[in-house]
Amino acid sequence: MKIIFPELKNSITKEAIKSFPEIEFFDATDLSAANIMLKNGQANSMISGLDYSSRDVLLAYKKYLPLKSTYFSSCFICKKDDQILALADGGVNKLPTKEQLYTIVEDTTQTFITYTNKKPKIAMLSYSTYGSGGKNPDLEKIHYVIDKIRENHPNWLIDGEMQLDAAINPNIAAKKAPNSPLQGQANILITPDLNSGNILYKSLEQFGGFTCAGPIIQGFTMPLADLSRGSTVKDTVLTIDVIKKLHERKS
Repeated sequence: MKIIFPELKNSITKEAIKSFPEIEFFDATDLSAANIMLKNGQANSMISGLDYSSRDVLLAYKKYLPLKSTYFSSCFICKKDDQILALADGGVNKLPTKEQLYTIVEDTTQTFITYTNKKPKIAMLSYSTYGSGGKNPDLEKIHYVIDKIRENHPNWLIDGEMQLDAAINPNIAAKKAPNSPLQGQANILITPDLNSGNILYKSLEQFGGFTCAGPIIQGFTMPLADLSRGSTVKDTVLTIDVIKKLHERKS
């Protein structure tokens, strides 16, 4: 596998790539040059963001690379010991429409399945559980997505809207959502907007002890990632591992 890494000289990158002697890593002078190399087939994937803003990275991807989905989005793969969560969208879509939210769920679930080989258990997160917060247009979007996912992917478990504690804590789920198919064991967390998604991923990382890969950029014809400028060596290693497996299992 070949990965373009415009920040190959960054000390974090240098340390992280030591874990992957089987991968060829390529440098590039800037984001434009890196994307042109990728577009021309000189590599299988690209990881960037340690020295560039997310806006610059995403605009470059969008400018040079072809999409396979109607929309592009992002997800984080968050890992702590044996627990793996996918979280979306914490990096791209500010206020997703119902169509964008559906694509976020579909692409994130495919990313999770490809990386983990586990059965998806998708929680559509909200301030409300099963209408406890009253009516809101955001909740209508969530129920549109749930209905459409159940129709198009009947083997996936999806439920909501629900609060985070009901999604991941079986004891609380027994009180707030006793009939939920997730039973408080969600492994894919879908937030309603970028604010909540970004805050939740950084909370998992900063307070919860999770290592977070990405964001993994979804919707393009090749696996991509946009590291945070605050990413650590562990974050970068996990990101490379996710990108590697997405490539291998796609091939």
